[in-house]
Amino acid sequence: MRDLFAKALGIGFLVSVVCLSVFVSPVRAENKTKLIIFHAGSLSIPFKEMAKAFEGHYPGVEVIREAAGSRTCARKITDLGRPCDVMASADYTVIENLLIPEHASWNISFVTNEMAIMYRPDSKFAGEINGENWHRILLQKDVEYGHSDPNSDPCGYRSQLVWQLAEKYYHVPGLYEKLKAGCPLRNVRPKETDLIALLEAGQIDYLFIYRSVCMQHKMPFVKLPDQINLGSSRFQDFYRQASIRISGKTPGSFIEKRGKPMVYGITIPGNAPHRDMAIRFVAFVLGPDGREIMKRNGQQPLAAARATGQVDRLPPSLKQLVK
Repeated sequence: MRDLFAKALGIGFLVSVVCLSVFVSPVRAENKTKLIIFHAGSLSIPFKEMAKAFEGHYPGVEVIREAAGSRTCARKITDLGRPCDVMASADYTVIENLLIPEHASWNISFVTNEMAIMYRPDSKFAGEINGENWHRILLQKDVEYGHSDPNSDPCGYRSQLVWQLAEKYYHVPGLYEKLKAGCPLRNVRPKETDLIALLEAGQIDYLFIYRSVCMQHKMPFVKLPDQINLGSSRFQDFYRQASIRISGKTPGSFIEKRGKPMVYGITIPGNAPHRDMAIRFVAFVLGPDGREIMKRNGQQPLAAARATGQVDRLPPSLKQLVK
């Protein structure tokens, strides 16, 4: 009887130890510094790689990423007061217009991109579409195409700028309005990556999106002429001919977005809970490893990152990485 009691006691102790270890493990994980990153949807894949690499350098850090349209990311900070350590936008002017100076001091431009049209191999007229006839294909009966919401996402207003530039480039009067009329609201979503699911499900045939996202998802795409794809500094004067009004900082106010070569921006908001680690993350993004990750994912880093805003408030470790 005594032996049986001892065995039972031993088993009970072992079970207690196992249960305790199971209970303690999550607590240890909770002790990690949670670095909160808000970023554009088009940065999802490269920033996932960034996060993994950064966590490898700093095992005590867990990177929490939230992807959304860049303007939605900014609204989380300005309107909802959400804590954020790093904000990365598909358009550096989102940071300029919505965050500086009340919610951020400086802004660093770091990579480029260009607009393209993604499709499936079995999309209607997939075998015919190209950089010269895409606008005629999209306006064919029963062809469905989509874009993201201009008030939430830079890719949305850039789509509209491309349509305006296309009207001038192809010399087709009224093309912009025809393309707007041909895209119903059901094909407009908060961010460009939301539309990929619609494309893959066959609900739309084409979507306006960044070239890098097409490459990352290994999807076929139409390479648009440099004169309209917003990706070339050579044609910045031509790009300026296009403009669109979108919502501003306050209800009822508006901002005019004029065509320009696309450049992404990154900043550390004023409410960053982990500023020191946020500085290290931004330095990683701008450094050799981060630049290589961006290039591998179809986005060309600027020859030299550029700082704007209150540049004198840049952390010293970042000053040496920018112009």
